[in-house]
Amino acid sequence: MRLTAEEEAILAGRWGAPAREALERQIAVGRFFGAERMVRVASAHLTGDPESMGEAGLAYVEALARAGARFVVPTTTNARNVDFDAYRELGQPEAVAAQERRLRELVVGMGAVPLDSCINYQAGCTPRFGEHLAWGDTGTVIFANAVAGARTNFEGGPASYWAALTGRVPAYGMHLPECRRGTHLVEVRDQPRCVSDWGALGVLVGRQLTHYWLVPVFAGLEVEPSADALKHLGATLASYGSLAMFHVVGVTPEARTLAEAFGGQAPRGRILVEPGDLDRVYRAFVPDRDEVDVVVFGTPHLSLFELRELAERLRGRRVHPRTRLFLTTNAQVRALAERAGYAAAIEAAGGRILAGPCFYIMTPRLLAELHGFRTIVTDSAKLANIIPAAGYTPVFRPTAVCVEAAVHGRLPW
Repeated sequence: MRLTAEEEAILAGRWGAPAREALERQIAVGRFFGAERMVRVASAHLTGDPESMGEAGLAYVEALARAGARFVVPTTTNARNVDFDAYRELGQPEAVAAQERRLRELVVGMGAVPLDSCINYQAGCTPRFGEHLAWGDTGTVIFANAVAGARTNFEGGPASYWAALTGRVPAYGMHLPECRRGTHLVEVRDQPRCVSDWGALGVLVGRQLTHYWLVPVFAGLEVEPSADALKHLGATLASYGSLAMFHVVGVTPEARTLAEAFGGQAPRGRILVEPGDLDRVYRAFVPDRDEVDVVVFGTPHLSLFELRELAERLRGRRVHPRTRLFLTTNAQVRALAERAGYAAAIEAAGGRILAGPCFYIMTPRLLAELHGFRTIVTDSAKLANIIPAAGYTPVFRPTAVCVEAAVHGRLPW
């Protein structure tokens, strides 16, 4: 790899041992992927929570802190395991909260902003078109690439820390124009009607395109997607297909036309989404009983507009006594929801707004054991894909149906 004078200085140890070791590892990754150089990044978004990283990961971060590591670019934190105001009532152990507090203390000491969210782009960290980033959470990465036109790979686990320490990443993958061009045309003839339908669309495509280097191009859409719709589409594509990029013709910045989306090349393949296909995605999630144990909104974290919709649907109603309702977001959005009165309406109905965690990393297996959770209903296709690993039976349904399930304690369909 061609290194700059500054990068040679980092390798010589002039930025300290943590930065030197980080760059050495980044160079090894870059060589593996055939990168010719490093690129500077505008920000980093750290992944790694105690539930995922375990004791070994926490020990690694402890070692960085002891060695005097400092982040050199604006750095934010991803979703965590607990809401510090709610973990006791949920029965999560003090040890879990203590690990989370310790990790937070360590990364803040190195210079991170404790955003604790998987929607940093909706919480004050808006990426700029064309800038290079080092973001770790899959949903944040695909949103930054596709919707903002920024450039980032999945910088998972330690790699996001390395980038925060060096301020750069190897130039491969989504940092290169040739890797961002469309590969497959998705002709949409079944129009999404709500945010969760965009997740269903992501399921259909993500199940067929299961390779990081593939880039779907959506055409034929007659509805204008909101930021939340694109958020759910991207998060689902990343979850089901490990995809890091997509285009929506006439909507996303690198797809003003179909020709631009494909870089003037012909598609390698086509996917046709026929009328009724989105509904079939929902109906493929078959519950093993009518009773609903828990309803969850917020994977990815909810925006203020999503909380407003849920508040309106729940206003003056009550969650069924045998069903729990959780809504996950970040502290900033929850504070705004409290000011706007949305939180009061949700909590009066029996819902619980949690700030910081995502349900699938919120010690879900332990919660199932403590509260008897088995059947989980959600409008998040991403959560429905992940949560079976914790022993749950997921039921993916549109937002309105999920609200009715929470209120009646059973599924309408």
